[in-house]
Amino acid sequence: MKIKLAIITSHPIQYNAPMFALLAQSGILDIKVFYTWSQSRESFIDKDFGTTIKWDIPLLEGYEHTFVENVSKNPGPGTYSGIVCPSLNREISTWGAQALLVYGWKYHAHYNAMRYYKGRIPVCFRGDSTLIDDTGGMKQAIRHLVLRQVYRKVDYAFYVGENNRRYYLQLGFNDEHLFFAPHAVDNYRFGDPTGEMKLQADQWRNELSIGQNDIVVLFAGKFEQKKNPELLMQAALELNKPGIHFLFAGNGFLEPALKELASGNPSIHFIPFQNQSRMPVVYHLSDILVLPSRGPEETWGLVVNEAMACGKAILVSDRCGCAIDLVKPGQNGYIFRSDDREHCRTLLDIMTESREQTRKMGESSLKIIAAWSYEAVCKSFETHLPDLVK
Repeated sequence: MKIKLAIITSHPIQYNAPMFALLAQSGILDIKVFYTWSQSRESFIDKDFGTTIKWDIPLLEGYEHTFVENVSKNPGPGTYSGIVCPSLNREISTWGAQALLVYGWKYHAHYNAMRYYKGRIPVCFRGDSTLIDDTGGMKQAIRHLVLRQVYRKVDYAFYVGENNRRYYLQLGFNDEHLFFAPHAVDNYRFGDPTGEMKLQADQWRNELSIGQNDIVVLFAGKFEQKKNPELLMQAALELNKPGIHFLFAGNGFLEPALKELASGNPSIHFIPFQNQSRMPVVYHLSDILVLPSRGPEETWGLVVNEAMACGKAILVSDRCGCAIDLVKPGQNGYIFRSDDREHCRTLLDIMTESREQTRKMGESSLKIIAAWSYEAVCKSFETHLPDLVK
């Protein structure tokens, strides 16, 4: 008899849907996903990208799911009152859930479900918060007190990496109530199993007038203060190294300023936001991914997983939650001090000494990221949940 696991999350996202589909094939668990932002069924507006997002890979195939009616007057995941679902607990109970897995607590519907099911069935939590941005002081102490109260409504947490584990330990969990389920992306899809992505990337290089032996340094993400693309732009201008190109892929409110800084520089290129089916091509066009985030709340940085699955070298700031887990200095990349442009430029200079060096770093990335997979996440759920359901 399979264990019935109800999963609560706000809306379909490209990082979770393939994992849900894989979990639905489990011989141990029977899952149903309850989406609480019902207005996101077709598409949603991403204010940071400045566009309406409708992913071009299937997000609702291969697993049982439902959109629970959200009655909020201002629907959306931006505020606690943006997701209010009066029928959520009833629908979960009618389905016969034996365990609950909640993604995110900062919504009325989610927190209400945690409170209701605590003591009835095992309540599990999945998130990627860290203590990286903690600065101490009274405000921080009050926040920690509030979070401790929140997590008293949770029995177990599946942590995504070391910084996330330290966060849970600080906020009242103990190791017996924490289980590792790594942050992951679809490594197979990004890995270009047919070789088609590499062919498209080579063609794109030619269109951008980038030589096949040149080194391409990539920034992929929102052009916003949190991601700090300006630091990479300044480092690129100062490096000014022959045979090195910089590619900025994305959109956001910093776009005009970035393009003005790069004006007339033939080694700096811009491409707009790319949907999911196209992103592997962007990574395969490059040799090094840089994530220069200053935060706050750069809790992980899944672009790093994606680039590593494509076999790329990695340079990240120490404010990225994934750095401690995924980047092995000198092996598959380096970690620089956040907001330290000189440190970033120095490490870029080292990493771009030769394309052969970046290739070897990329090979190391492939080996490291193999363990950070959807299969590993599903195995963790299958291993631990049976012991939690009495």
